[in-house]
Amino acid sequence: MNLRWPRTLFGRIALLMFAALALAHLLTFGSILRERGELTRSMMTAYLGRDVATAVAVLDRLPAAERSDWLPRLARQNYHYTLQPAGAAAPDDSALALLLASAIAGEIGAARVGPPVRGPDQATLQLPLRLADGGPLTLQLRPSTTWVSTGTALLLGLQLLVLAAATWWGVRLAVRPLSRLAAAADASHAGHDTGTLAHISAGPLTGHRIDELGPQEVARAARAFNAMQQRIEQQLAERLHLLAAISHDLQTPITRLRLRAEQVNDAGLRDKLLADLQAMQALVEEGLAYARTAQAAQEPLQAVDLNALVDGLVCDASDAGHDAQFSGRLDAPLITRVQALRRLLTNLIDNALKFGGAAQVRLHTEAGRVRITVLDRGPGIPEAELTRVLVPFYRVDSSRNRDNGGTGLGLAIAQQLAMALGGELTLHNRPEGGLEARLALPLATAPMRARSPIAQ
Repeated sequence: MNLRWPRTLFGRIALLMFAALALAHLLTFGSILRERGELTRSMMTAYLGRDVATAVAVLDRLPAAERSDWLPRLARQNYHYTLQPAGAAAPDDSALALLLASAIAGEIGAARVGPPVRGPDQATLQLPLRLADGGPLTLQLRPSTTWVSTGTALLLGLQLLVLAAATWWGVRLAVRPLSRLAAAADASHAGHDTGTLAHISAGPLTGHRIDELGPQEVARAARAFNAMQQRIEQQLAERLHLLAAISHDLQTPITRLRLRAEQVNDAGLRDKLLADLQAMQALVEEGLAYARTAQAAQEPLQAVDLNALVDGLVCDASDAGHDAQFSGRLDAPLITRVQALRRLLTNLIDNALKFGGAAQVRLHTEAGRVRITVLDRGPGIPEAELTRVLVPFYRVDSSRNRDNGGTGLGLAIAQQLAMALGGELTLHNRPEGGLEARLALPLATAPMRARSPIAQ
């Protein structure tokens, strides 16, 4: 039988501590039980020797006809006497039997004590004795057990339960700061508001920071984590500000170049210059849009009718002459950041229309999450590139991006917005051809009769 070692630190420490405490408790209990048994045997041996000597003296003084009437009076809880000789049973050479025979021999004389034998039921000790007139007397003794009573066994079980509860509570107190630190580290990616959407129940979080309470070692780890997180956030903010500043400042020279290109007399050269300037303008606008994704996590939460939101975006695409369809339904308003979600869905739908010629949007709930899938009929993306296209400025070397003038920021923006919503965006190639973008969002809903405003 293979025992599975717990995979969590909590399980391993709790198992080791409880096993050690339970073993120490049982060893202590066993030691006490053994000492009690030895003390009981010692007291029983001394008492039994004197009591048997008294019984033999009484029977010696009684007429033979009256001895059987006295036997019930001389009997005790775990032993009694018979006037019959011991049966032809196997000798009992156990330590207890020899000890009792020696104690009784010391009281009435060794000549009057025979060798102990086992009773018919193998649990009774028979000790042959001889009265003063030579008559037989047999001591029938059932040694008392040294095992615990039912009440003691219940008390032992209760003590083990207390040990288990104390172990669980102690290990939980010790491991909980590590769990909170791991939860904060998992949630510390760009644009993810851990305090609102992640619902980390391990402890209070402020942004990506964790409180610096607890033991000294835990407090030091928390301070180091908070300092590291602050440096990372500063570096990300500087990077986004730099990108936004460059993209914003490039708009002025691009505008001047466009005006000057309009004055070129050569029509062919003028068209090429304007096309290049248009591509540069698109790249600048995508850079600004990517920089703005850092502010998506600061948008307040609202209840939105997701069905109406998605249906409106699909209808807008259809009104523009595109092939767009919508199916599925969510029965309750979704609590989310509406503008960020709108930008995200618009990005995915436009991407499907641009590179796949059609967009089919499906909405359903699964495993406590809202899943929105956007499918197209384009060439798809090579399997090795499905995760790389979510990186800023990465473009696939295929017709999906190059021939259509992709900037490499569209899916990166969608990825950042998905993280700002506490969701997950993944890309998959469809078996029948085309790309499938899967957006999974936390299922935080409000009742239909809620009085809070529902963004349409």
